Amino acid sequence: MRRLSAILLLPLLCLGCSLGHASETAMQTTQAQHTQTRWMTVLLGGRKIGHVEIVREHDGDKVTTTQTLSLEFSRAGSPLRLASMSRSIERLDGPPLGFSAMTRMSAQDSTVDGRRDQDGRYRVLTTVGGLARQSMMVWPQDALLAEGQRRAMLAAGRQAGTIYELRAFDPASQQVLTIHMQVAGDELVTLPESTELLSHQHQIFGLSHGNQSYDLWLDEQGFARKGSMNLVGQRLEMLACSQACALAPNQDVDMFRSAMIEAPRPLTSNLRKAPLHYRVYLSDNRDDSPFINTDEQHVTPLSKGHWQIDIAWASPGGQPPPQPKDSAPNAWLQSDAPEIRRLAAKVVGSTRDNRNKMRRLRSFVSDYITEHGLDVGYASALEVLHYRQGDCTEYAVLLAALARAEGIPTRVVSGMVYADRYAGASHVFLPHQWVQAWIEGRWESYDAALRRFDATHIALASGDGDPWNFYEANRLFGSIHITEAMPGTELFRVSAPEAAPAVAPAKAGQ
Repeated sequence: MRRLSAILLLPLLCLGCSLGHASETAMQTTQAQHTQTRWMTVLLGGRKIGHVEIVREHDGDKVTTTQTLSLEFSRAGSPLRLASMSRSIERLDGPPLGFSAMTRMSAQDSTVDGRRDQDGRYRVLTTVGGLARQSMMVWPQDALLAEGQRRAMLAAGRQAGTIYELRAFDPASQQVLTIHMQVAGDELVTLPESTELLSHQHQIFGLSHGNQSYDLWLDEQGFARKGSMNLVGQRLEMLACSQACALAPNQDVDMFRSAMIEAPRPLTSNLRKAPLHYRVYLSDNRDDSPFINTDEQHVTPLSKGHWQIDIAWASPGGQPPPQPKDSAPNAWLQSDAPEIRRLAAKVVGSTRDNRNKMRRLRSFVSDYITEHGLDVGYASALEVLHYRQGDCTEYAVLLAALARAEGIPTRVVSGMVYADRYAGASHVFLPHQWVQAWIEGRWESYDAALRRFDATHIALASGDGDPWNFYEANRLFGSIHITEAMPGTELFRVSAPEAAPAVAPAKAGQ
């Protein structure tokens, strides 16, 4: 079961891309070159959980911006430290020269390095789990890095009611985020060490799993002095301040408890095996559904912010059939790695039936991870193979990679699952990940962490196993409320994908 590990990273990276630059300036000037170092403190629910350092180097017509984020919080009492770095290299009068990123979520850093070639394309080297992959990309139209975003926000002005749009490129995920901006007007803002007149700008990020709103307060140079958003039911703030303020000791915040969703009733083992019918609402009253239709889950809108969800066994037609990417290796599911291929072949043995292959692979992965650590943020399949530690995400990426190595299309599902008891709480839904495999013309779910899939698995998103998809889905926790859970009809029932015994409540989260 996912313990809300690095859920903060994607929102903060997105916010950081737009922040451009922060507070206190230490400047060294030599003719046409100067360097600025600025700091921000990061608060969640008013408690300090980290800091951001922004270094801007201006050399002639080239600007290099390096933003480093450090976070520290706990999960069910266990401390977790996460870090990320994003760097952009830009010319003031032309296309970007390059970008790079680092995320520290597991035993090995994940890195991205993109450099512009003479033909105008970008050569991108991505390293995850110690395995490097090189690709070529064409720069997305109108996409901006940190300095380009700052200049665009400055050019938009401070007139209240002004509406404009940005396309922000995130080096870590290599995604382009469309940001709809609206100027709210000038406001006096209290920061940790000052009060300043700033331009308030409201942002709406067009993410694949719905919209996310952010607020920025900019100074006269287009540098952000404050950023704010809602996350897992709490207010996340980034505030400009001095280095001493930013590096002050962090305060304990248990992110896991913020992500728990109370169940409306105990879900006994007999209920979990049967089709289940849920009624759910989001406190932000959104129009778009945060839940997806799958071959096991059917979502019906009821009214604004309210949905009905029915979950049963798989039948075809709930979601599109496999695409080539569902069978291909990628940075997080390294199914072409020799170690992965050898292990998959050994586990399935002489079995030729894909359902039996998945059962064998699921059983193997369930027993393979021996250290159920809370200090792993997000690891790739190769890292799980080498270190044998993690939680639900690590089970899912290893199972998906092994299945792809055997030619079985897979997707990694992000969602939630029920637990009778967890970390001192009773009858709650928690963030979770599992795997879908394409079996006999339909997508069937396999949960290596809990050893079986049941009707208490509610899907929010499915993807290729990269962390960004998971973090984006989990930003909804804190606003999801389940008001009803009762036996449902057998709308989709064909056959159970895996006839395994139910897992005892004490196993939840392993």
